[in-house]
Amino acid sequence: QLQLVESGGGLVQAGGSLSLSCAASGSIFNINAMGWYRQAPGKQRELVAAITKGGSTNYPDSVKGRFTISRDNAKNTVYLQMNSLKPEDTAVYYCNAVIWVPGKPLYDVWGQGTQVTVSS
Repeated sequence: QLQLVESGGGLVQAGGSLSLSCAASGSIFNINAMGWYRQAPGKQRELVAAITKGGSTNYPDSVKGRFTISRDNAKNTVYLQMNSLKPEDTAVYYCNAVIWVPGKPLYDVWGQGTQVTVSS
């Protein structure tokens, strides 16, 4: 029942900034954690930011200090603020949610993805 819709992708020059949004609708009560992943052509999908239901965040070293994940509970939206962008950040960015429903195993829900392109 949960749906995730990303927005905010686009083209930006190296060193610039971009902000992504992920709007959640449906069974938001069942979200255990949310995150942003990215996948570049020919590469594996990788985690770039995560936030738990309690508000704890985690980032890989590749984006630490440049990317910030945040959440607006009133708007049921999670954000990814990306600063000091590099060409290596070019990828399709996906919003992710880990869902827990009583009596069922945990599972992932994914957004449709939004393209981020960083020019040199």
